[in-house]
Amino acid sequence: MARDFAGWLSSQGWTVLTEVDFVDIVAEKDGHRLYAEVKAATTAPGLDVDTAIGQLVRRMPSEPDQSVSFALVVRDELRSVEAAARAPQRILDLLGMALYAVGEDGSVRQLRGRA
Repeated sequence: MARDFAGWLSSQGWTVLTEVDFVDIVAEKDGHRLYAEVKAATTAPGLDVDTAIGQLVRRMPSEPDQSVSFALVVRDELRSVEAAARAPQRILDLLGMALYAVGEDGSVRQLRGRA
């Protein structure tokens, strides 16, 4: 799943690295950096989504930086998408965080926010 999302980012013009300093994906494009945490199939999607958001928060710079954004990537299945969608849009906006879903076929769709 991480490989699918990384490939999608590459197809969008991002330079992508995986597994950098405990982050699943770090991508750069036009002076912008994106940190992404990917949560694959799980028996506890709500807990995993909350954990991933916490992981991303720990990587946020101490000072606001408009050139950095964050993404949570989940499997495109009902339970995972519902768990990710519980994050309030206001909080996602404040954190500069977007939500994405990756299908079994490798397709990527943006659920909320912007990267």
